[in-house]
Amino acid sequence: MSERRRPDDTGPDVIDLIRRQHAAVRDLFDEVDAARGAERRAAFDRLVRLLAVHETGEEEIIHPLARTATAGGSGLVDARLAEEYVAKQQLSDLERLGTDDPAFPAALDALRLNVLKHARSEERYELPKLQREAPTALKAAGPPMRAAMAMAPTHPHPGAESAAANMLAGPVLALTDRVRDAIRKVRGENTAGNA
Repeated sequence: MSERRRPDDTGPDVIDLIRRQHAAVRDLFDEVDAARGAERRAAFDRLVRLLAVHETGEEEIIHPLARTATAGGSGLVDARLAEEYVAKQQLSDLERLGTDDPAFPAALDALRLNVLKHARSEERYELPKLQREAPTALKAAGPPMRAAMAMAPTHPHPGAESAAANMLAGPVLALTDRVRDAIRKVRGENTAGNA
């Protein structure tokens, strides 16, 4: 997927990146829902990873920027962080449950509703506010956002929703997640479910 660049920009538009990731999350929810067996596990693994990486980038870069650079940003960000905590807890519970559990489809639907509501709130409130009130800072956020996502944990960690928590615990959690993923890959196990 190519990244759209603005003529005056040296990197991809961070708003476009976030929106593309939201679209990919929607597509992955559909893919997980439609698949069965090993295909469902693989699609769920991709969903887990994308959500974990995406939220880390937002928590480390976008939300702190919205909190400090926009009027009323603290309340806006606090609401998004509360949504992210709930979604991380649900995602973590789904990982433990496993994709073959009979309760998985209903739990996936509940997660989907919360995640899509959260994405809509970001796209309707937080991102437009940043575009209007902090365009220069937002433009500069692309490279740090991509760096944060490149070093992000690959699984949900409820309670690490703030930039400070991500900065302190994130590198250790990311390393732990990536080692666990590599071991499971070598063993031929899925990286989500029965954790």
